[in-house]
Amino acid sequence: MSEIIKEYRKLKPIIKRLHKDGKTVVLTNGCFDLIHVGHVRCLRGAKAEGDVLIVALNDDESVRKFKRTSGPLAPEDERAEIMAAFECVDYVTFFSEPSADVMLDYLRPDVHAKGTDYSVENLPERETVLRYGGRIAIVGDAKEHSSSALLLRAAEKARERS
Repeated sequence: MSEIIKEYRKLKPIIKRLHKDGKTVVLTNGCFDLIHVGHVRCLRGAKAEGDVLIVALNDDESVRKFKRTSGPLAPEDERAEIMAAFECVDYVTFFSEPSADVMLDYLRPDVHAKGTDYSVENLPERETVLRYGGRIAIVGDAKEHSSSALLLRAAEKARERS
């Protein structure tokens, strides 16, 4: 099982040690609330870009604040535990900012990996990653899966049964 380090700033010395050992560090981020096959494929694709995969989760407050919802379905500690259970994930952390820019600039992973709902051109953190010399990787399969669609299907199935 991977290690959960709640405060992303505590990853800085770990990343420095990994770089010293010649390891390539990959970071991906998101809410990762209701896990579906698209998430699994994205995580596997991210891990394939390097040696060590860090998953940075939006903390509960940032989900409420920036996505303008009542918050994620699963609380952050449970989402972290689920992420840590994936064999391809090495570290799990949290961030609270509206984008991953501040965290990326602080940690400076070699690769910032995102799913196919983005492109290298429209990635919100693009300028930050390029400024510090990182690489952007678009990973996973075509964006044909979403937590929202999964919830809608579950609601439809529930209506059919009642």
